[in-house]
Order: sequence, then C-alpha cells, then structure tokens
Amino acid sequence: MKINLNNTVLSITAGRPDQLKFDKTPQIAFSGRSNVGKSSLINKLLNRKSLARVSSEPGKTITANYYTVDKMLHFVDLPGYGYAKRSDAEQKRWSALVETYFAKIAKDIAESGEKRLVFQLIDSRHGPTTDDNMMLGWLGHYGIPYCIVATKCDKLNKTEFKQNIDALHTHPLISEDAEIIPFSALKGTGRDRLWEIIEDFLFFEDENVD
Repeated sequence: MKINLNNTVLSITAGRPDQLKFDKTPQIAFSGRSNVGKSSLINKLLNRKSLARVSSEPGKTITANYYTVDKMLHFVDLPGYGYAKRSDAEQKRWSALVETYFAKIAKDIAESGEKRLVFQLIDSRHGPTTDDNMMLGWLGHYGIPYCIVATKCDKLNKTEFKQNIDALHTHPLISEDAEIIPFSALKGTGRDRLWEIIEDFLFFEDENVD
C-alpha cells in the first residue's frame, strides 16, 4: 500500500483544548520552538512547498494544526514556544493547549494503546534551550515516545555537526530510547529516515511513500 501524499489536507485548526481531536487515527505531533523549522519539516515530508505556512508574526499564532495524510495519519503541528514577545495570557493559552494535548495522548497510549508519537525539533546549531529542556521534561513525565529531529544541520561544518549531534546523544533529558535524526529542509537530509520511522510507527510492511 502506498501513501498518497497529495491527499493531504489541513483538517482542523484547534485554538482551545476542547477543539483538539483524539480519534483512532494515528497521530504524530511536531513540537519545537518558534522558528525551529516545523513548517519546513512538514512541507518537506509531504513534498509540498507551502501546505504548512509560517505565521506572519512568529510565535503569535497559538493553534494546533492537524494535517490529515491520505486519511491514514494526522500530522499535528503544535504551536511553537519560546517567543519572547508573547503575553502572559498568550503563554497561558499555549500551556493549556499543549499540556492538554500531551496529557491526553499519554492517556490514549496507556489506556487503549492508540498510536501516538512526537517529533521533538531542536535547532542543531544551538542545542536544547531552557524551553526545549522543559518540553523534554514534559515528554519524559508523560512517558510519550518521541524522536529528536535536529534541524538546520546544513548550517554546521563537519566539526560542529559531530560535536553538536554527540552532545544530543549525551544530553541528560533525552531518553536513550529516543532516536536523533539530523535534518535539513534545504538538502533533504533525514527525510528518508523520518519516513522509515513513520512507516514503522504505522506498522506498515514493505510500504513505499510517493
């Protein structure tokens, strides 16, 4: 069976916890700081140029956007964090939305074995920030399976690449079970491996992705 990536639609834009969708369809959430490259990653995975769009004011849009891929899978683009100009009220909205999402998918996994996974994005140039560490702590607290996607790796020279990726492998808050995938939206580095992970997650055997 092939996944028809052209059959991908923005199906839900959730701005409140009660608008989040939890059904039997497998979900992969994309979590990361504002401007870490979530939209670029989603577009690259789906071979699209602008399905996932960057907000005109980074960090201001607080919604979880669900992209339904061939009616088989939801890509859930969680709102970015770490935006310095976000007000206290906006920060509370973000916290309510994201923590509700994590708490619910953890419950789905524990109680009914629903398929849930998080791609946690970290800028490979800088390593985990304080906010990234908070997210890693949440993922560990809730026991949610995740992979680290080290974005913008094309910006590093060979020495920096080795040092920064090695540092992620030894980071105390990153689970030993979490695979670390260097990724470049520009060069496509890591795309094939991410699709292998997605296919394994879906328990597809000998599947091809268009």
